[in-house]
Amino acid sequence: MIKIFVKKTGVIKFAKYRFKCFLGKNGVTYNKKEGDFKTPEGTFSLRYVMYRSDRIKKPKTRLPIYIIKKNHVCCDDPKNHNYNKIFETKNLDLGEKLWRKDILYNILIVIGYNDNPIIKDKGSAIFLHLSKKNITSTKGCIALEKKNMINLLKHYPKKIKIF
Repeated sequence: MIKIFVKKTGVIKFAKYRFKCFLGKNGVTYNKKEGDFKTPEGTFSLRYVMYRSDRIKKPKTRLPIYIIKKNHVCCDDPKNHNYNKIFETKNLDLGEKLWRKDILYNILIVIGYNDNPIIKDKGSAIFLHLSKKNITSTKGCIALEKKNMINLLKHYPKKIKIF
């Protein structure tokens, strides 16, 4: 079992690898709030992988893996009973759409942040996802290059420490 270490300086380390990643635009915090553009600080489990099967082949990983569908969202409305849950819906305005035009969510790992228990307004949709050329920060997630994501998934990561 491999643990991933993410430094607030934008460096991710696991096994013998070390590479650049992008974090929340407003830095890292223990006191995460919905919409604050900060990455949560702490140690969290990696729950499962989701990917766009129409764009990439199934990544090799021992984590549970699911295909992203056009109607998948992660609810980011603290007043909704589905807050910080990923589900399929006809109402795509309920939250963060996982089926995107860009490549960011072609592969994502759901980070077990604020999910057991879910606390309203403490932050939602915290993922390890892909980066793209013009990205220098995220809304609170961790973004990395596709080749590094593929490599990371092969090493059976279970936990992530953000500090």
